[in-house]
Amino acid sequence: MRIGELADRAGVSTRALRYYEEQGLLTSERTASGQRVYAEAAVERVQLIQQLFTAGLPSRTIVRLLPYIDAGHATPESFELLAAERDRITTAMTELAAARDALDRMIHIANHPTPEHCPALREPAWAPYVEAGIDPTPVDEAAAVTV
Repeated sequence: MRIGELADRAGVSTRALRYYEEQGLLTSERTASGQRVYAEAAVERVQLIQQLFTAGLPSRTIVRLLPYIDAGHATPESFELLAAERDRITTAMTELAAARDALDRMIHIANHPTPEHCPALREPAWAPYVEAGIDPTPVDEAAAVTV
């Protein structure tokens, strides 16, 4: 089948299929004119790749897992790969939760500013001018114009 048909049947873009080939996740044959032709099994393969991406696995890990999947049996190395990816995702989730909590604090501060968090609330904006002996009262430009 051609790339467009595979994309339609597998529910992905043709661009995704080209990417899968670049990463070594999917193979195709080429016609004499250079068009890609895929086997019927490619539909299931692309759906599997999509499931692995949905599980958070990067293409570099998927390409290492595919030989075990193709052989039809798991090995200690394949379980180690999956466990390492789970640990990576768990760490990322912890870091994202910490970032979300920090953002929540910033949102709270923005909604409820205090002098502790907002320098503008510590002293009036005109205080440095008063301390320097400058009158901070706005000059009425109309009154200041002399004819």
